[in-house]
Amino acid sequence: MTTVALAITDGMLHLELSLAIEVFGADLTHIVDPWYDFALCGPSAVQVGRFRVDPDHGLDYLRRADTVIVPGWADVDQDPPVELVDAVRAAHEAGARVASLCTGAFVLAAAGLLDGRRATTHWAHTDELSRRHPQVTVDPDILYVDNGSVLTSAGKAAAMDLCLHLVRLDHGSAIANTIARRLVVPPHREGGQAQFVTTPVPAPGNHPLADLFPWVLQRLDRALTVEDLARQAGMSSRHLARHFKSVTGTTPLQWLLTQRIRHAQELLETSDDTVDTIATSTGMGTATTLRRHFARTVGVPPDAYRRTFRPRTRPALPASANSRSLPPRTTGAR
Repeated sequence: MTTVALAITDGMLHLELSLAIEVFGADLTHIVDPWYDFALCGPSAVQVGRFRVDPDHGLDYLRRADTVIVPGWADVDQDPPVELVDAVRAAHEAGARVASLCTGAFVLAAAGLLDGRRATTHWAHTDELSRRHPQVTVDPDILYVDNGSVLTSAGKAAAMDLCLHLVRLDHGSAIANTIARRLVVPPHREGGQAQFVTTPVPAPGNHPLADLFPWVLQRLDRALTVEDLARQAGMSSRHLARHFKSVTGTTPLQWLLTQRIRHAQELLETSDDTVDTIATSTGMGTATTLRRHFARTVGVPPDAYRRTFRPRTRPALPASANSRSLPPRTTGAR
């Protein structure tokens, strides 16, 4: 997936447009080389908020791209431009992976790409998407949906989650983590085979567990208990569980298990350690335990994951590539 084309027309939402440009259009060859070949594609100069944007190519260029990204636009009460819909449909028929950000899902739906599929968009517009396209299964409660060659995201910050998800699919979790650190956002934790993510990206440092998370992530090789976490956080186990539910949407033990699995993914990608060694490094104890939890969470066993996400020749990673992510929070608009 080397060529990414961003489809633009008048009235596009500038935040989603900017996020896609920042992830795919920046020169990140110092992190991984080659990076994406990026192109802005539109019928002519377009108006995005107060700015005029000159595309690199016309919409017919979308058919030459490996990945086509369709940002949202403000006026969802109007049908999307026919020329944009036709170009996106033609790109998908030519083999492109097509992803929408926020209300860009209306373009994909108009092109028939969401028929019989699950999809999402900004929560404020999910009812309208369902009404206009009843053949689409619209889920208002998820962050994004990955249907393989067709992906949709919810609104605003969820666009970043989907962009990082695409990077993860193409380059692996360690590279996605590095990009996320560069952008000063946590990488999206639910990767691998997981299609549906139910919680948005966290805002670091604005919740009672902000200091606890880094402490835990530095000690994943240890046999931590809920009592250990509660003691470090300076609260009772009951209060800890309540805060975890509010901030992460899950329990302390489930969150801890997820962090161990994500760390195992990074080690499988970036090291030659055996599964036994990785089981010890992630606090899973034995290879049997790691394999059981890994397969249940990611959908494939560790050895198969390594073969998929660790090609024979990988670029050298900076030290920050081995950083671990913070958990998502469950509040705030998507």
